[in-house]
Amino acid sequence: MSKQITQRELETYLWGAAVVLRGLIDAGDYKQYIFPLVFLKRISDVYDEEHAGALKIYDDEVLADLPENHRFVIPAGCHWSDVRETSQNIGETLKMVFREIEAANPDTLTGVFGDGDWGNKNLLPDSTLSDLIEHFSTETFTIANLPEDELGNGYEYLIRKFADDSGHTAQEFYTNRTLVHLMTQMLEPHAGESVYDPTCGTGGMLISAVAELKRREKEWRSVRLYGQELNYGTSAIARMNLFLHGITDGHIAHGDTLARPAFLNATGGLETFDIVLANPPYSIKAWDRAKFAKDPYDRNRWGVPPQGRADYAFFQHIAKSLDPKTGRAAILFPHGVLFRQEEGALREALVKSDLLECVLGLGAGLFYNSPMEAVVVTLRATKPAEHKGKVLFINAVNDVAREQAQSFLRETHQKKILDAYRDFGAVDGFASVATLDEIALRGHSLAIPLYVTGAKTADVRDRVHVTDSVANWRAAATESEAAIADILTRLRSEAPA
Repeated sequence: MSKQITQRELETYLWGAAVVLRGLIDAGDYKQYIFPLVFLKRISDVYDEEHAGALKIYDDEVLADLPENHRFVIPAGCHWSDVRETSQNIGETLKMVFREIEAANPDTLTGVFGDGDWGNKNLLPDSTLSDLIEHFSTETFTIANLPEDELGNGYEYLIRKFADDSGHTAQEFYTNRTLVHLMTQMLEPHAGESVYDPTCGTGGMLISAVAELKRREKEWRSVRLYGQELNYGTSAIARMNLFLHGITDGHIAHGDTLARPAFLNATGGLETFDIVLANPPYSIKAWDRAKFAKDPYDRNRWGVPPQGRADYAFFQHIAKSLDPKTGRAAILFPHGVLFRQEEGALREALVKSDLLECVLGLGAGLFYNSPMEAVVVTLRATKPAEHKGKVLFINAVNDVAREQAQSFLRETHQKKILDAYRDFGAVDGFASVATLDEIALRGHSLAIPLYVTGAKTADVRDRVHVTDSVANWRAAATESEAAIADILTRLRSEAPA
């Protein structure tokens, strides 16, 4: 029997596969070749483990191979051992194996292996694939050797390492996990709830909801997970990621969330969820604005965003996806959504909807491989009575750590933010509560320095950003104009007839 693999051993082992590919393919493409091999090895080894367990019970090879004794069907000739025996046209063999397994498991594994160019020998010659297969053959990925959480954590480690290696492409599939953990804690998922991510990447936010329930020692198997991802290869990785974490009730769809939302209710409208966690692609320009202007799902109630910035299109999609009673959302955005002039009318409608619960400003570097400051906006469909008509502002731009060129939130940072969020009250220089009327007096700008006394941006030279300065100026101008108008009205009313 093989010994259980430690987390450190697993991480080193998995990264060793990437070393085999170094110099042969772009780092951004590692994931679409290594992840399918990890998944095939896992389901093959678990199949053997299940077979051995059933054989002890039935003492019959045929009965031990019955589908009811296995999580997944592995057709004849499609086991890892069959691939390992192949010496020529290995890529074509793998492609066949992947498709056969998907076809044999239509309710669970359709499309899970992605669309990598396995038959391209210029990209992946037989010698390279043979090296990869032999590398993965040196360890056994049974559940006894590698429990689901441990393998899932190793998979997450590999995703992070790929993000490090692939630079600017990382934002497509990786979100800082300490920030995801904070967002999940803010929404506090419960057993039996539904969790949705409209731009799910590799599924990290969905997995975080389950991990939070496990951390709190709550029942987690009843949570229903839903995600949609535009990139086909990344959506396949998300599905593998859920399976490798032991999550079977997960639904990952491939497609454009704005153009073709995947999850609809019985009447053809958008499905609604208890929790939405999201890190939408920021300020994308290539989207169908004209179609959104006539949106059949009524996602344009606040208005139609400018062509150059689809942020408020995702914003409205998320708002529309909230369960009207239990729905709550945490969305990661760049700071610009709080005060950009061209989105002023949209922002005003957002504020007036009274869905807006909290605006949390975070420090620089929490967007992966980007120096931008991040903001988390939370929405709540049904606020407590004492929170209605109010918005909490938190300035946490200085509550961030940075080591080895990566920014992250320590547990102390997360606790400080969570305490302020849950208390929903003023904390000098850190948090403030504003009424909707007070926000209206500031031209419906949500720039945090307008509300939190002493709030500063995380600029290392301690200077206010130009955008915040402009927001301050506009708010001051609006207040001045309102005051002048009020004085003129009073003078006219007091003037003799």
